[in-house]
Amino acid sequence: METGFLQGNGIEALPQFLTSLAIGLLIGLERERNPSAKAGLRTFALVSLFGTLVALLADKSGTPWLVAIGLLAIAGMIVAAYINTPTENNDPGTTTVAALLICYALGALIWFGLSKLAVMIAITTTALLYFKPELQGMSQRLSRRDLVSILQFSVLSFVILPILPDKSYGPYNAFNPHNAWMMVVLISGLSLAGYVALHWTGHRYGAPLLGFLGGLVSSTATTMVYARHSKTSENMVRLSAVVILIASQVVLIRLAVVSTVVSPGVIDKLLPPMGLGLLFGLVFTLLGWRRLHTASELPMPQTANPTEIHAALGFGLLYVIVLLCSAWLSDIAGSSGLYIVALISGLTDVDAITLSSLRLFSLAKLTGEQAVSAIAIAFISNMAFKFGMLAFIGGKALAKQVAGGFAAMAAGVAIGLLFL
Repeated sequence: METGFLQGNGIEALPQFLTSLAIGLLIGLERERNPSAKAGLRTFALVSLFGTLVALLADKSGTPWLVAIGLLAIAGMIVAAYINTPTENNDPGTTTVAALLICYALGALIWFGLSKLAVMIAITTTALLYFKPELQGMSQRLSRRDLVSILQFSVLSFVILPILPDKSYGPYNAFNPHNAWMMVVLISGLSLAGYVALHWTGHRYGAPLLGFLGGLVSSTATTMVYARHSKTSENMVRLSAVVILIASQVVLIRLAVVSTVVSPGVIDKLLPPMGLGLLFGLVFTLLGWRRLHTASELPMPQTANPTEIHAALGFGLLYVIVLLCSAWLSDIAGSSGLYIVALISGLTDVDAITLSSLRLFSLAKLTGEQAVSAIAIAFISNMAFKFGMLAFIGGKALAKQVAGGFAAMAAGVAIGLLFL
């Protein structure tokens, strides 16, 4: 592989060394601010340049082991610095040590033609060094429950997913174990992000953020919680209505994001109904927000952990059942069969029919218009279910506050279908 051997007076290598110098200065700039660090601007810049120089010599002489020797030399220098002059606060300095070693390796990367990657890693490294207080604060605010959720998601993503076969089985070759579990990971990941953020922020940032995060985890659970609490006061009715409307609008954003990830080819057809539904709903939400006069204590939605194995298995099973039913009914009854499945399954879960429709679209068993229509029907069906639930639990006062927004969202989605 050509790596830029020196030719003539060697000026051709100047860009690599300049990039290496910039990376060293970037990381060293942050370390210079830390009084316990044994290395600053000059040291990091020199280490990065040294890495590039050693890589050049190893490449030109055909002795790749020189890079390893250079790494050992840097490591020895670091050890000597901390043994001879320990820090005043007994800081072991492991962060600076790691940063120096990374800086050396980045300098070598630059010579071997990976400058873009080296720059991205350098910026990431500097950000990790700089945002130490924020990262420490975030880790301390995470509860044991949050950490368990993250570990469970890691099991779903990095233990179970890789061992599942990536082959199609069953009727219409619609069932792919790896693909089905990938959908579980996708939905669990989105829900986990909202779940952790919801319990991390609490109700400190008001109804908009709480409604957004609650809708990201589960709009149905959020609707149920605020329907119950709406009976405490007149202002709580209005506040609950705003949170419920926001949570339902997040479903539209969620569907667009999932569709973009799973099947980008359908997004141009999905945007009109989702966009109009979001726009129409936003108008009513803002009107409801303007009617709020005093702040009430916001209850926290008691949402289930989305990464628990039984919850993941339940969604995976639902996804497979909806997928097979959709493929079968669309085959024997055309689009009307698919829409019946969407209408029924959408009552309790929009994600399953959305992912199933997108899967069938990717298998060329559905057109883009049919897939989007099924998703829209499922969303409207889910809205009807949630409205019935909140009217039953929260009473007429809450239903009256929410009816206009729900109807506007449903109408926007339905009008958007006319553009297909």
